[in-house]
Amino acid sequence: MPKKSKDKEEEESTSEHGQTKETVAEESLPKRGQTKEIVAEESLPKRGQTKEIVAEESLPKRGQTKETIEEENLDGKELEEVAENESLSPDIEAKKKALLEKAAKLREKIERAETEDLKEQVKAKKKADMLLPLEEYVKSGIYLGTRVVTPDMKPFVYRRRADGLAIFNTDLIDERIKEGIAYISNFNAKDIILVCKRQAGWKAAKLFSEATGIRLFTQKYPAGVLTNTQLPDFFENELTIVSDHWLDKNALNDTLKVKKKVLMICDTNNFSKGTDCFLIGNNKSAKSLGVIFYLLARGFCKAKKITKEIPDLEIWTGEKD
Repeated sequence: MPKKSKDKEEEESTSEHGQTKETVAEESLPKRGQTKEIVAEESLPKRGQTKEIVAEESLPKRGQTKETIEEENLDGKELEEVAENESLSPDIEAKKKALLEKAAKLREKIERAETEDLKEQVKAKKKADMLLPLEEYVKSGIYLGTRVVTPDMKPFVYRRRADGLAIFNTDLIDERIKEGIAYISNFNAKDIILVCKRQAGWKAAKLFSEATGIRLFTQKYPAGVLTNTQLPDFFENELTIVSDHWLDKNALNDTLKVKKKVLMICDTNNFSKGTDCFLIGNNKSAKSLGVIFYLLARGFCKAKKITKEIPDLEIWTGEKD
């Protein structure tokens, strides 16, 4: 292969733009009229610029770190390796865990606030749905139990007072009375009897009987009247309402013998055994029994569309004659 001539080599040494080594060298020299001092001045900071400003211009932009700048200059396999390492880094897992914990705390805070709001709404709704305002229940003492609490009544006791008296939950008292109204409304008045031997409940029991047409036994229950067919005053019933199973045990036992239904008013010292439905509340006070019989009578008359006028609550509780 023939050797290149010296002239040809010189031609190839020129740049694509027709520049030669001499041309490049000339461009690096000061232009006409420029001195070394002028060239030096051009390399200095412009007017108004300090060394710090110049230094700042050479720094990374906001949000950029040295690593960010380096990664921006990566390409191909190097970039893939960096991306993979970032995904596998334990720091990522720690950050994710911290974020999840923060999110969980925030969610818990929101849910707690929503729960409190919901509780208040439920509380307000319960008050609005009560058969009587809460104040009337409290005033009557219907929530006051005894110092004895049977296992049957334990679920309905809210707390004990300092003197040892058990306290019924008033919400549960209201709910049980509602259930009692619905239960007795399944029967006709002629098929129901009310037994109340406790003197404190006689007045309210009498008002109940007059309003509903339900047969009443107060001072004495005739033994065998439900079981002995030979007795002249024998009759059959479908439901017996018992005010206190300790005092009205004869009527309760007779009803159970003939396998009829029982609705009972239970204080904290009563057992609910043998009943088909029971109410809870103070069954020893005239005011408390007055509230219970008033609500039962009002509810029964409404369900049966009995138009008889119901006296005011104060009359049932003995506050008015």
